[in-house]
Formats: sequence, structure tokens, C-alpha cells
Amino acid sequence: MKTLSKSSLVLAAVLTAGASFAGSITVKGSDTLVILAQKWAETYMGKNSSVKIQVSGGGSGIGFAALQNQATDLCDASRKIKASEIEACIKAFNKRPTEYKVAVDGLSVYVSADNPIKEITVDQLAQIFTGKIKNWKEVGGNDAPITVYSRENSSGTYEFFKEHVLKGRDFTASAQTMPGTAAVLQAVAKDKSGIGYGGAAYGAGAKHVAVKRDDASPAIDPTEENVLAQKYPIWRYLYVYVNPALDKGEVAAYLNWIRSDEGQKIVKDVGYFPLPAQLREK
Repeated sequence: MKTLSKSSLVLAAVLTAGASFAGSITVKGSDTLVILAQKWAETYMGKNSSVKIQVSGGGSGIGFAALQNQATDLCDASRKIKASEIEACIKAFNKRPTEYKVAVDGLSVYVSADNPIKEITVDQLAQIFTGKIKNWKEVGGNDAPITVYSRENSSGTYEFFKEHVLKGRDFTASAQTMPGTAAVLQAVAKDKSGIGYGGAAYGAGAKHVAVKRDDASPAIDPTEENVLAQKYPIWRYLYVYVNPALDKGEVAAYLNWIRSDEGQKIVKDVGYFPLPAQLREK
């Protein structure tokens, strides 16, 4: 095995530390966005050979921490930045981060393909994920205990779901915490009693459930038409945040490209929904 020299090790450490250098863009944050962010990076680098884009996930909270610590150029987030995170950024680099909407997502609810449930209300979801409803028969399914799969608390998807579906209430203590949306889907696909949630681009192996705002409302699927029309009850924007001082040169060019027709076509190819044209302006 070839042994790296001390100077090579130092260089490798610099390249992986997240520090910005000429021709390099670091991206960190949302696991919901990581597949899309990797595809953006791959396509952009294919067209701009002098640019190196490094993408990693870990969750929106991890991305915001890296942004505050000036350890990433771009922070991917599946939720809006919190007031405390804005304050930390202002303390770190004297400015509020610039927010870019980069895609639209219908947060999907998944069950096993063997589960007969086809629709569910937002309130029923809240009761399931807080532990008040424990058996599928309570929502019209089989007589079987419900297994809840959730994301870790550093996840923007976790926080969005907690705020908008659970209305701030805690997840049931029995929820099985998974490290990413792909892991949630894999677990649900193998568990006939399982239920989980995640971004619209993740869905292979399980089936999504149509969601009703309440008992009197129609059941809505998270399709592009329904999400963009805001008919689907659990929808959100996906974001990129950047220190304004870095929003120039190659970083600015990359952000503009992400929001261009070409970048937004990749959004659709991956499985999320493109921004309406009026939201693509800075």
C-alpha cells in the first residue's frame, strides 16, 4: 500500500475541512436534498471542469452549524432557518445568511406495499406519530400494532413534520429513529406494520398514502400538480443558505444555475418539483 507523505496528508486535511478555496464549493446539510445536490454538482462539474463541488449530508441542523462555523460554502436545508441560527451566523460573520428557495417538496407518508391503508388525515398522522393511535385498525387498517419510523432530531424533515403535523408535540418514545430518509423507506418497505415520512423523491420499495386535511376533505396524492397548487396538505420549500460575502464568483454562478431551467429540470428528474418561475429571482 502506498503511504502518503506528511505534506500530502496536510493537503488532504485542507481539502476535506470544508474551507473554501479557488474553484471549490462545499455543500453540507439536508439529507432530503443530498441526492439532488449530488446530481446538481455532478452535472455542473461536467460542464465546468475547473470547478470542484463537494456534497455531504448529515441533516439541516448539521448544515446550519457548518454555516455558522464557516465550514461550508452552502447549507442545504429542508426547513427554514431558525432565529437562533440567524443570530449565530450574524455573530460569526456579521450578516444574516441569504436564503434561496431551490425546489418544492410534497412531504410523503409511506407504508408497506402490503398495508391496505390508502388514505389518512393529518390529525390521524399526528395521533399515530405521538403514540395516541397504536393499532392500524383505529384508522381502518388491519388489527396490527403500528411501528413508527422517524428521522433524527438534527433533520429538517423531522422538525418540519413535528411543527406542521404534530403541532409541536413530541414524537412517541417508541419511534425508531433512522439516519436518513432512505433508511426510513427501507425499514417501512420491510415492515408490514411500519409507517414513516420523507421527501417526495424517496419512494421506491414502499407506497405513499393520500393525505386529507380533515375528515371532510378529499384525499390528496403528493403529485406535482397537487403540491404546486398547495392542495396537498404537507408541502414545503427546500432551501440553500449562503454567507452573503461568499455569494459571488463561482458560488453565485452555481446558485444561479441551480435555479435556472437546466437546474430545475434536474429537480424534476430526481423526483422533487421545480420552483414556479416567479420564485426563481434572487
